[in-house]
Amino acid sequence: MAEFPTKDAILQWIEDNPEATKRDIARAFGIRGAAKIDFKALLKDMEAEGDLPGKTRRRDRHEGGGMPPVTVIEITGPDAQGDLLARPVDWRGDGPPPAIRVQLREIDRDIGPRDRLLAKIDETPGEDQPYAARPIRRIAAAPARVLGIFRKDSQGGRILPIDKGEAKQWVVGPGNDNGARDGELVEAEQVGPKGRLGLPKARVTEVLGDPAGPRAVSLIAIHQHGIPDVFPEKVLDEAEAAEPAGLDGREDLREIPLVTIDPEDARDRDDAVLAIPDDTPGNEGGFVLWVAIADVAYYVRPQSALDTEARLRGNSTYFPDRVVPMLPDRLSGDLCSLHENVDRAVIAVRMRIDREGRKLDHSFTRGLMRSRASLEYGRVQAAIDGQPDDRTEPLLESVLKPLYGAYEALRRARDMRAPLDLDLPERRIVLDESGKVTSVAFKDRLDAHRLIEEFMVLANVAAAETLIAKRTPLLFRVHEEPDPLKLESLRETVEASGLTLAKGQVLQTRHLNRLLAQAAGTDQAELINMATLRSLPQAYYAAQNFGHFGLALRNYAHFTSPIRRYADLIVHRALISAHRWGPDPAADGLSDSDIDRIDETGELISQAERRSMMAERDTQDRYLAAFLADRVGVEFGGRISGVAKFGLFVKLDESGADGLVPVRSLGEEYFHYDAREGTLTGGSSGVVFALGSRVTVKLAEVAPATGGILLELLTLEDHPLPRRRGGSRRGAPPRRKLGQEKARAAKERKVSRRRK
Repeated sequence: MAEFPTKDAILQWIEDNPEATKRDIARAFGIRGAAKIDFKALLKDMEAEGDLPGKTRRRDRHEGGGMPPVTVIEITGPDAQGDLLARPVDWRGDGPPPAIRVQLREIDRDIGPRDRLLAKIDETPGEDQPYAARPIRRIAAAPARVLGIFRKDSQGGRILPIDKGEAKQWVVGPGNDNGARDGELVEAEQVGPKGRLGLPKARVTEVLGDPAGPRAVSLIAIHQHGIPDVFPEKVLDEAEAAEPAGLDGREDLREIPLVTIDPEDARDRDDAVLAIPDDTPGNEGGFVLWVAIADVAYYVRPQSALDTEARLRGNSTYFPDRVVPMLPDRLSGDLCSLHENVDRAVIAVRMRIDREGRKLDHSFTRGLMRSRASLEYGRVQAAIDGQPDDRTEPLLESVLKPLYGAYEALRRARDMRAPLDLDLPERRIVLDESGKVTSVAFKDRLDAHRLIEEFMVLANVAAAETLIAKRTPLLFRVHEEPDPLKLESLRETVEASGLTLAKGQVLQTRHLNRLLAQAAGTDQAELINMATLRSLPQAYYAAQNFGHFGLALRNYAHFTSPIRRYADLIVHRALISAHRWGPDPAADGLSDSDIDRIDETGELISQAERRSMMAERDTQDRYLAAFLADRVGVEFGGRISGVAKFGLFVKLDESGADGLVPVRSLGEEYFHYDAREGTLTGGSSGVVFALGSRVTVKLAEVAPATGGILLELLTLEDHPLPRRRGGSRRGAPPRRKLGQEKARAAKERKVSRRRK
């Protein structure tokens, strides 16, 4: 369906075609069928307001700050009460455009942010929003948007997209550049029909500045993926007005020596832990574990402005140079953060385990704690390894050693449960003060990290079990079993690597762990770990409990990070309601609205999580490309991590960056692609390029703005490739630019995923 035009687009087209009729206008914008009715209504409204040339009536209401009776609006999002708000697409009044409350009908339930509606407008004097809109029909989803580099020319300009899956340029007509200067990063939206050379036309909506400036990479990802990064004033006001919670209605936990253990650069500390040898008769070698979690629900009440914004964001998003938090810093970095020697409100769980790490019982409480110390993973591990410092020495015997004793018991229980044991080292991108990448290294993986993970997993299980027993609605963390088609694809990769994955049995995590153990220590280890990860569905949030396959757990819910995940906040509210804590559990417990929208919330925050993951991945790709940009021509070792008919993907050993070797560069022959075996085979030479093969490559081209990397293959399994004779083979396509190669690769991968 053609996109319904805005008034500005219509006026611009009429200015270029002054003799056109209404039929000509409709034809130019591809208006057909039922859309003609709404289009005629829009033209009629423009005539009444004096917008169309040749009309004598003036748009006095419009220019004076009023609204026409029928206009196009764009949904901006919900307010604190959950009502949808919108803005007029064409606003020419004084001051900023007014907020419009949208009166939805039952059939309008699927309308969401950035959708555009043709709507009737009514004035609502005396209310928070001066106008209300009654939808006539949804015109289309929000217009196509692009993030790119603006290049000025004699006819206006063009936008070169930075998305590596987008190759086409966009034309910016005169007057639509919003003051952008040549070379600046801009965000734009499509307007009107195609422009010169058949390219889409765009209007610059926001100028973001120098794309090569400090820390611009994460800013690109934030805008490209639509991550909300500016808190509305009402949200900030609510956060600033918050006061620390007191002891009223809480258990006093301040004498318990809880500590926090976090990364060195952590700003928010939402979990504290403690382990004490259990003196209960019959539980020799067992422990009492405490996990205390920041009581975010006390500050973020249902349907408040803070709650609405947190639900919209879904989670915090982490980049190498910044964090886009779910909650304002007044909460995330202050009142809800379990800082050292400060009273903080928590919801805590006390758990008893036996010497084999099996949970014997647990109970929840709402309390007030005071952290004994804010520790870092490396410092804690050093203390256990015999190198305590002045911070950890006083805590070594009383706090740290019991924590590790409990961890050893939990590790035995984990081994019995056999959750999926993937070995995927995480790379850490280090930036200097200007935002330039100084190094790319593997993150340390210490027992201190695993200790906290096991404590958190057990606490999450306890939360799910409690709410199931009390029949309280909640959001489970769900991870389903692999799809049979993806599992078959994994088997093909495994067989191509000379390993085995048994068939004809109900798949369990222990079967995958046997496969990973086969690959451990071999050249195929990283490939098999990545292929196993890709075979698994993505975890998500749901009100229905389908279990967690990867963790091999029947009941699992996220409880331990409410500062950065909305799902955990819902679980906290559910615990408050289930235990009827406080004088009025309805104030900060699970509201009727939370329950009514719980399925919708699960879907919304699952989408937000995927959005953050893609933004973080794109940012890492761009930083890695920037890190390699001044090393074009340098040779690197790597492995073939992907095979497609258009070329090979190679993961570089040193940095973990992924680059593309186009098939056209492999030799002057036809290459047969075998999707089942994951190979490209030379028709004349018989050379086989397969997943996991060791290669040496030369860095041929880098595009930091898109994260694109082109490589030239030099050796395969230490054997040099035959030299190409005299350039391109006959019939080969001309050399494409890097953006086109990456766009083609992205398109092929999307098609492949749809087929699977």
